[in-house]
Amino acid sequence: MRPFHIINSVILLSSLVLAQEPQPTTDGPANPPGVTGNIHYANLLNSSLWFYEAQRSGKLPSNNRVSWRSDSALNDGSDNNVNLVGGYYDAGDYLKFTLPLSYSLAIINWGAIVWFDGYQKANQVQYLRDMMKWGTDWLMQAHPDPDTFYVQVGDGFIDNNYWGPDKNIPNPRPSYQVNRTAVGTDAVSISVAALASASYLFKNNLNDTTYADQLLSKATTLFNLADTAQPRNVYTKAIPAIADYYACTSYTSQLTFAALWMYKASGNETYRTMASNYFDEFKLANSRVGIMDWSDQTAAVYVLGAELDPSNTKYATGAKNVLDTLIESKKESPCTFTNGGMLWCDGYSDSNSLVPVQDMSLLALLYSKIDNTKADAYTKFADNQINYLLGNNYMLTPYVCGIHMNAPRNPHHAGASGGTDIGNIDSSPAVEKYILYGALVGGPDKNDKFYDIRDDYQQTEVALDYNAPFQGLMAYRMSVNAADPPYVTIDQPRPYVERKKKMEGWLIAVIVIVVLFVVALTSYICWWKRGCGLCKRKDGYGKSVAV
Repeated sequence: MRPFHIINSVILLSSLVLAQEPQPTTDGPANPPGVTGNIHYANLLNSSLWFYEAQRSGKLPSNNRVSWRSDSALNDGSDNNVNLVGGYYDAGDYLKFTLPLSYSLAIINWGAIVWFDGYQKANQVQYLRDMMKWGTDWLMQAHPDPDTFYVQVGDGFIDNNYWGPDKNIPNPRPSYQVNRTAVGTDAVSISVAALASASYLFKNNLNDTTYADQLLSKATTLFNLADTAQPRNVYTKAIPAIADYYACTSYTSQLTFAALWMYKASGNETYRTMASNYFDEFKLANSRVGIMDWSDQTAAVYVLGAELDPSNTKYATGAKNVLDTLIESKKESPCTFTNGGMLWCDGYSDSNSLVPVQDMSLLALLYSKIDNTKADAYTKFADNQINYLLGNNYMLTPYVCGIHMNAPRNPHHAGASGGTDIGNIDSSPAVEKYILYGALVGGPDKNDKFYDIRDDYQQTEVALDYNAPFQGLMAYRMSVNAADPPYVTIDQPRPYVERKKKMEGWLIAVIVIVVLFVVALTSYICWWKRGCGLCKRKDGYGKSVAV
């Protein structure tokens, strides 16, 4: 339920949103055993991985930890005689998309490769493995032959008109593909990055070379499809309906990102050369400063390229330019900082404000690992942003469900809500039925205010890509033995805040009709008076007249 572009005409009214009663939870569903580091960050990693279990589709395993989830969508792909059962639901709905899923997996893999010891200290390695394999198994299923890749399951219109549990997901659930005639370079490329990065993780950290080889084999055929299917294009040209959800404006950063990960996973120098050639061909060095997210991996190319091709200084130059511009709020920056200290990027942060916060914090930390001259500044920036999202903010709120009395209680999530009335999402039920442990919500507005309203998906939506950088950030905190997160010492409820609300559509219509009626009546009266000689202008009105 996350449209890509939303235009709202609003009339501002004020209403009072009261702080809620303390929520009866600690920081997660349960303390994981065997932790050798900070228990709070271990709980956050554990909870975040629990959230991914809550997003699983298909036949659930016996060790599933989410009691209110069921087997679901067991016929996915049957319309095209392909098995697309499994994978992850994207957000608070029941749609499945390969593009945001692949981006999420690639980002999780990247953080896990760098701070794998954080997962070890938190005793979350097995959960990480299971989470990753659930996603990559499905991506491989979505690539049934060398020339085909499935990018979506479910109809957005049908799905977004359903609100309820996973037992009654409406049909039909069509599946959509790209191929050599319906080209989707962007979606295929980011999926290459997901499989290749997973291959590296399974081979070098999870000690499963057999599965790593399987992943790399699929990544190789996918990369060939991305590189050679002509003319290259974004996948929304082949599937226009998907543009309402996940539309990229270009495929260039994705293809370059894919080549870099293929080099890292395979060690084949050809891919590194291809990445460098793509970089130059697509003029990525001249890209406008922007953030990394599911739609654009240019900044990620800079950082990963700086690691894998250090003698090619164009990557490091690009990375430092982006990060310095954002952190120092230079005039070229699309971002500033709120009064509370949150990175705010116009055009990015209006919906799901904590996504740029996390994505750019992760990149800053990753680059700080390979450039000591920037380590202090970039680490300080990232730590400040992490502390903000974990409670050091005006709302005294850690924006992770189920970890504190002030944590969000009303994530925009059909399954967790327990409701079935799509016309009354906020009030039916009044209290969310299930705690969606570990889910990162969209976040506060530009004034650092958060209202925790279920139907306000811009603030309370949850999604796979929201939690992806969070995994790396929490693994980093475990790895460096960071001090406790700010929420640990917060014992005050959220402050009172005022909300600017939309006026009901019917009321807007009534006001417009009344205004038009008054204008028409006034015009008629003036016309009538002119006709009777009552409104004729006198000579010399407003000035002296000689007599």
